[in-house]
Amino acid sequence: MNLIDFFIRNRREVLQLTLEHLVLVLIATGAAAIVGIPVGIVLTRRPRLAKPVLAVANVLQTIPSLALFGFLIPILGSYGIGRLPAIIALFLYSLLPIIRNTFTGINGVDAAVREAARGMGMTDWQMLTQVELPLALNVIVAGLRVATVISVGTATIAAAIGAGGLGTYIFRGLRTVDRTLILAGAVPAAIMALGADFTLGWIERALSPGAARVSKFGKWIFATMLTVVIGAALYSVTSGMFSGGGERIRVGSKDFTESRILAELVAQVVEANTGIKVDQAAELSGDLCHRNLVSGQIDCYVEYTGTAFTAILKHKPINNPREVYDQVKRDYESGFNVEWLEPLGFNNTFAILVRGDEARRLGLRTISDVARYAPSWRAGFGQDFMSREDGYPGFARAYGLKFSEPPREMDLSLSYQALASGQVDLIAGNSTDGLIDKLGLYQLEDDRLYFPPYEAAPVVRRETLDRYPGLRDAINKLAGKITNEQMRKLNYAVDAEKRDVKEVVREFLSTL
Repeated sequence: MNLIDFFIRNRREVLQLTLEHLVLVLIATGAAAIVGIPVGIVLTRRPRLAKPVLAVANVLQTIPSLALFGFLIPILGSYGIGRLPAIIALFLYSLLPIIRNTFTGINGVDAAVREAARGMGMTDWQMLTQVELPLALNVIVAGLRVATVISVGTATIAAAIGAGGLGTYIFRGLRTVDRTLILAGAVPAAIMALGADFTLGWIERALSPGAARVSKFGKWIFATMLTVVIGAALYSVTSGMFSGGGERIRVGSKDFTESRILAELVAQVVEANTGIKVDQAAELSGDLCHRNLVSGQIDCYVEYTGTAFTAILKHKPINNPREVYDQVKRDYESGFNVEWLEPLGFNNTFAILVRGDEARRLGLRTISDVARYAPSWRAGFGQDFMSREDGYPGFARAYGLKFSEPPREMDLSLSYQALASGQVDLIAGNSTDGLIDKLGLYQLEDDRLYFPPYEAAPVVRRETLDRYPGLRDAINKLAGKITNEQMRKLNYAVDAEKRDVKEVVREFLSTL
């Protein structure tokens, strides 16, 4: 019932994400069919090329999708996020079944039939188009069927690079420990995959040699599928045509709740005070926000001083907030032509978390209190914390922590679930995260002041600020207006109370 209620309340967004997902799949598998079928035909005429070509296609399909995105992003430059890299990745994954089935289907045509065609004086082209392809068509469709089903499932990963689709709900659900959100992405994707498998399977059977005449029901199914395909194609072509003219900027956000909230804050303040329309590039993982700000794909996003200082500029951690801010401001202006605006007022530093009941039972208050228990504890940390200059190695040395086994490295959102369910005993989260209150976790005091400051502040391209003179003053209206407690409440409203980000932001701005 929660899922049905979610679909009803968010029907527009569900429809939009479903169409985005469908467009990715249709374009990618369509392009793969256009390329793969001719390649498969060529291989039947040049058998010596079959093994190397199929081997290359096989290798492409074994590359993990996130790794493939990592290769494509720098290659594509300013087009490194969004639909293009997602379509390219899905296209590459779809090639193998289409090429292989085309090659296998044509080679599987009875040699006696070929001889009869030659005896009738058919040319090679006539034999291909009038004999081989019609007889192999059901096998070729089977390859397209496999490619389509693979693409539907793989396309969920595209949300990690801002390509949209149903994976957006799945990633949000994982980050917020929300099963309804996960199902909201997984169920439509599964229905889409089953629908594609059923429809293409029916076409495959209908094209099989000796198949019975197509029923009226089958024709209806085919007409429905064709309508959906045409509708999705029209959506793809026209989705960017009617967004309106005038002044526009693009604000990015990372792949966690707080970043989405901050992007919406910036967007609403800019639109209310300048009249500039704001588009958003959401759910960008890793350092994609920074890379796409520098390349010009986005104009602005909210960054954290500690992240910029250590992860991007590679400086050694220091604890003075003013020094950190001044340094990143200078380095960004000289190195990236990007300006740091005034901090928003809160400091979202790393939060060392334990279960609330465990903290009360053992009397834990500071991180130093953990040292005596660590040898029998298990720790779990996000990939970011494990690899950063101010992350796990220095943290463990500073507090003399030795755990019973090496820390488990996992996605940050999953580490909250692992702690709450007792699979690990200590994690490093974010101090303003709404999941802390939602899951009843306790933040230990950084009594040795190990972690550097992580003040949130908007970063904007200089070129954008020059183009829109009122933009700087508009965004700076948020300077110093958000406390740690307020930010945690905003996160809690979205993560725990399941409220819409736009509504939460609109309500907060009305109190300023």
